[in-house]
Amino acid sequence: MDQLRTFANQYRGRRAALSEGWSAAGGDALKAFCDLYRAAGDPGDLQWVLDGLARRVREDGTMPELRTDGDLPAALHCGKALFFALDETGDGRYRIAADALHAEARRGGSIVCRPDALYMALPFLAEYDRRFLAGLETADIARQFIGARAALFDEDRRLYRGASGFPAQATGWVLMALADCVGQMSEQLYEHRRVLMDQFLEAVRGALPYADEATGLFRQTLDRPDAPLDAPASAMIATALLKGVRLGLLNPERDLTPGLKAFGSLLRRGFAPDADGGAAFLMAWSEVRAAELPIGG
Repeated sequence: MDQLRTFANQYRGRRAALSEGWSAAGGDALKAFCDLYRAAGDPGDLQWVLDGLARRVREDGTMPELRTDGDLPAALHCGKALFFALDETGDGRYRIAADALHAEARRGGSIVCRPDALYMALPFLAEYDRRFLAGLETADIARQFIGARAALFDEDRRLYRGASGFPAQATGWVLMALADCVGQMSEQLYEHRRVLMDQFLEAVRGALPYADEATGLFRQTLDRPDAPLDAPASAMIATALLKGVRLGLLNPERDLTPGLKAFGSLLRRGFAPDADGGAAFLMAWSEVRAAELPIGG
């Protein structure tokens, strides 16, 4: 665990630029340290998130640097940390900012049907819906996932398409989006929650046969045996598998081992603190810590 804590501290230090602005990478880092603080309780992680939000959100809840006409999903991805900060501080500015982001999202209509956009945007909407709307928008979130499956899922390969072919990142984004949203939905809204649970299980069953037998990692293009292994995408898929087990969406006797095997391989290979995929690696570690799992491989 010392190795992992050292990596997290180095990642915080070397990714200082991500502590401001409303980029996708900034959202990844914010979510990673929110998750890690919930799982491990290191005060440095909490402070990094709060300091970053202080640069984004003024005391009156306004967000002067926000440009939602550029990349609304990325802004919503960063906005997930607002709920965390509201819980940790009780500061009303974060509710005001979350309200403003939600209003922007609703003015824009449906989220762009792209795997990364689904992951960045829909979990924010699902958490806002659970906290403040008592599930009034759950049906619309389920509808957007149904539409994404119709547009992106290949029935023959049982994989999600990306911009070209079947990149592992596309499956990773969809799996994390589904797991995060299911985790926010009330069990009382079973009909809509079931839609997401079924899509999650379908995507897991489609992806796992493509895992590298020796390492448990996934290739950049899932259906190409000659493609190189993709550490960032593998970290995303491992995170989704571990979270799926923790939430009761997957069978631990069958599905825990692939998640731990991939995480263990990533741990042995090592991540540079400034490398792509570092945030997803920290999210996977958060799932290991949250469930008090042994690190396998």
